[in-house]
Amino acid sequence: MNNTIRVTKIFHFEMAHALDGHDGLCQHIHGHSYVLEVCLIGKPDPNPQSPKQGMVMDFADLKGIINRLIISRFDHALVVRQDSNTHRLQANNPNARIVAVPFQPTCENMLPYFASLLTHELPHGVALHHLRLHETASAFAEWYASDNDH
Repeated sequence: MNNTIRVTKIFHFEMAHALDGHDGLCQHIHGHSYVLEVCLIGKPDPNPQSPKQGMVMDFADLKGIINRLIISRFDHALVVRQDSNTHRLQANNPNARIVAVPFQPTCENMLPYFASLLTHELPHGVALHHLRLHETASAFAEWYASDNDH
């Protein structure tokens, strides 16, 4: 079999952010229940001796990568722009789980950042096809490799 297949795994995490300088309520610290969809593209392993035969990538392996690179860092964290007033106010709080990033932590900006983390962690022959990040049940952003020179 020589079919190209897309496989997707869905992840859930809780994250707070504040959009410093925003002209609405999102300037305040608030949280979301995020849903991250990770879609990979590749060919299923044809080797009958391989424990991964018939798989583009073992979902357990993908889960391990996502947990290590994204969930363990961002789940139940406050994500803020590193030069923001919110970061300056929260940086010395010993009880805070703060992640400072060099960009405004919008759904749209988190996606290319996540893509950059994942791209080099995938096995040979498997590529990131797209990511979808739901910030709420009715609002999400998408990142496609084909749109971004990956």
